[in-house]
Amino acid sequence: MPITLSDIAQALSCPPPARGDMPITGVATLTEANAGEVSFIGSDAFAADLAQTRATAVIVRRSIKSRPGASVVTFLVDDADLGVAAVLPLFAPPVPRPPTGRDPLCRIDPTARIDPSVAVGPFVVIGARSTIAAGTVLHTGVSIGDDVVIGRQCELHPYVVIRERITIGQRVVIHASSVLGTDGFGYRWDGKQHVKIPHIGTVIVEDDVDIGSCVCIDRAKFSATRIGRGTKIDNLVQIAHNVVIGPNCLIVGQVGLAGSAHLGAGVVLGGQVGVRDHVTIGAGAMAAACAAIANDIEAGTVVSGAPALPHRQSLREQAALRRLPALVTQMRTLQEEVDRLGKRP
Repeated sequence: MPITLSDIAQALSCPPPARGDMPITGVATLTEANAGEVSFIGSDAFAADLAQTRATAVIVRRSIKSRPGASVVTFLVDDADLGVAAVLPLFAPPVPRPPTGRDPLCRIDPTARIDPSVAVGPFVVIGARSTIAAGTVLHTGVSIGDDVVIGRQCELHPYVVIRERITIGQRVVIHASSVLGTDGFGYRWDGKQHVKIPHIGTVIVEDDVDIGSCVCIDRAKFSATRIGRGTKIDNLVQIAHNVVIGPNCLIVGQVGLAGSAHLGAGVVLGGQVGVRDHVTIGAGAMAAACAAIANDIEAGTVVSGAPALPHRQSLREQAALRRLPALVTQMRTLQEEVDRLGKRP
């Protein structure tokens, strides 16, 4: 059945519009939307685009002053981005998933305990004594080691590797080719060679964590590397041994966390941030992209730069650095003037 304006209103918890049976074909930006599509606006900065949009309906943040023309259906919401998040699933094609049950091409150790409602795709391998709870989906090629525990309604996408003795909570999503439980990168020079330090700990992923593709989370030397509930991790992130990440953190792509780093609740790390070993970052702190964090960061602090400094200080230093070529020229001119004056009889 086609999606209608009434369906959009219901998803947004808005009153149904007068033309509720009008079909809607998709979601688009204000400038790209055509008749039959819904768009959105969350800032007055896009007022000009709103005035010219061809969209049939627009999701409008309640606090902004801009409004579309009278012919455009308006859905007023507190947060336009969250509104779009509620509407997009109406148009999303279903994610291909293996059917409930065990594909004949999987390999499951007889001592593993798999709930009957689990979907196990082709070429999945599940090790001895591992436990997988109801509603979990294992896509093609997932590899699960011995003594792993995976909670309810998790989804592991193709070629995810969960090494031995790892614990994963409920409603965890891990995208393709991520690896949890690799040995930590620990070596000690004995005078002749790098001696490998055994890592016998585990990884614990708490409930409602999302992990992107090609993420590596190393097992602890002992104890646990821990990912707190509700944390979201982007693609291509490296999390080293004994790292502890608190609840509801956001870790953006290509971040690297060295061993035993500790992140409090709600920490946000921008793309390519590097965090030194044994650093503690307080709750609610934020680091701008490419920040290099070598020292502890207090809770609620915003940092940037390399080395990372409080953001305002970093901006001042960057501004001063941009003036450096002109200052060098001025100093050279002044030095020449001093030299000239010094040569006067």
